[in-house]
Amino acid sequence: MQEHLLSTSRFSVERRVFAGADGRSITREVVVHPGAVVILPIIDAHRIVMIRNFRYTIEQELWELPAGTAEPNESPIETARRELEEETGYRAGTMTPLTEFYTSPGVLTERMFAFVATDLTSVGQRLEHGERIVAEVVELDLVRRWLVNGELRDGKTIAVLGTYFARL
Repeated sequence: MQEHLLSTSRFSVERRVFAGADGRSITREVVVHPGAVVILPIIDAHRIVMIRNFRYTIEQELWELPAGTAEPNESPIETARRELEEETGYRAGTMTPLTEFYTSPGVLTERMFAFVATDLTSVGQRLEHGERIVAEVVELDLVRRWLVNGELRDGKTIAVLGTYFARL
């Protein structure tokens, strides 16, 4: 059973009833999300593109990898290509899947698909209304230090960079 509680332009909230391990009912409020992508744009062996993104919810600017929510009927790779261009101003010649994960499975259905973007061409940033994003080319060694020292605070960025560095 599910009860619709709220709809927004990006997600909805439902109350759902599940069968527990002992057979008794468990009720949970679930944020239903269409899915999203995160992209690791690689300039060369020593540099990547990151964004400084002002997050209204926490009223802070964070260093992040570009990312975004899927539009209706849009595949993850299409979302990745679109978001990379919008947020960084780069177009990828090659977009390679890296990993996928659930961002917060205790309350949220969001499944995030991570891609590595290479063969980048500058085409100009196209931010959506309200976005406060600055794209910057950053040395990979510096990014690794930020990751190890706990200076990055965006979960998807930490997950993707951790996966990438672990595979090197």
